[in-house]
Formats: sequence, structure tokens, C-alpha cells
Amino acid sequence: MNLRALRWGVVVLVVLAGLAFLVKGANRPADPSLKAGEPVSLPRAHFGDFPEVAFHVEGGAANAAAIRCALLADTTARQELGLMNRTEMGGYDGMIFAFGSDTTVSFYMKDTPLPLSIAFFDANGQFVSTTDMAPCLDQASCPLYNATRPYRYALEVPQGALPRLGIAAGTRLVSGGPCP
Repeated sequence: MNLRALRWGVVVLVVLAGLAFLVKGANRPADPSLKAGEPVSLPRAHFGDFPEVAFHVEGGAANAAAIRCALLADTTARQELGLMNRTEMGGYDGMIFAFGSDTTVSFYMKDTPLPLSIAFFDANGQFVSTTDMAPCLDQASCPLYNATRPYRYALEVPQGALPRLGIAAGTRLVSGGPCP
């Protein structure tokens, strides 16, 4: 008789656990303040001496105005290193290359295993153009990628992420200040 009571006890516990699971909800975020489509802050793995910079996109998709975080390549040394030897973004949305004046400098993917998309913006942050860039490893020369006209800022992101950030013709990049 003890075995029969034990089986019934296990069945009752399983049923109660199932009901609690349904009542609590299995499909909710752990933090109910999160809303669908909002960026989720991941722990950021800082690398090198790159500072962080906050940015957002104006005039794009509804969720584009969210404050994002990027690494900032604002010196020649940082710009030359860029995302070389990185296989992931380490919790950052991208890397912003900020130049002191308008430029037509070409980008390349030497020793960069992560496929990237790049968006170029003028001195006012207005969209100039975009292109996708393929990894270029163990090669003597790599393809060069250019904007369609002079630019002041470039934003590198994992390939395909520009639409998620709301970046397209008619948008504006606004950067500055600390990351959230």
C-alpha cells in the first residue's frame, strides 16, 4: 500500500507542477519590463583601447531610435585595427569609425573572419551608402570597399544587421555620450 500512495503522490506533484507552469506562463520574458522588439543588453566584452559610444538612428524603422552601443575607432591606429581577428561583436552593436574630416578612405577585411555590413554617413550623420564585406583571411591582397561619395562616419555591424538597426536611405546616425 505504501507503493501505491507514493505513485499517487508523484502523479499529484506532476499535475500541480504542470498547472503552476501554465498559470505562471512559460512564454514570458524573465523581466516583464522588456517589450517586444526592444534591444536586449548583453554583457559587453571590451577589447583593446577602444572607447564605447552610444548611438541611435533617426528616420528609420520604428525601433531604430533605441539607444545602442558601439566601439569607437577615432584614431588612425584604432581605425587600422578595426575588427581584425574578431569572430563576434562581444555584446556591441557595431564599431563606429569617426574621421576628423570628410574622407574617401577604403575599407578592407584583412584578417577579419566576421562577415560585416558597413554603412557610411556624412558630417551631419546623413546616410550615404552601404555595402556588405566578405572576410579576407590569409591573402596577400583583399578587396576594397568604398562609399558612393565622401563620408565622415562609418558603422560596421555583423552582416545583415543594418535593417534591424533601421539603417537605410534617408536615415541619420546620431552618436555621442556613454552607452546605456
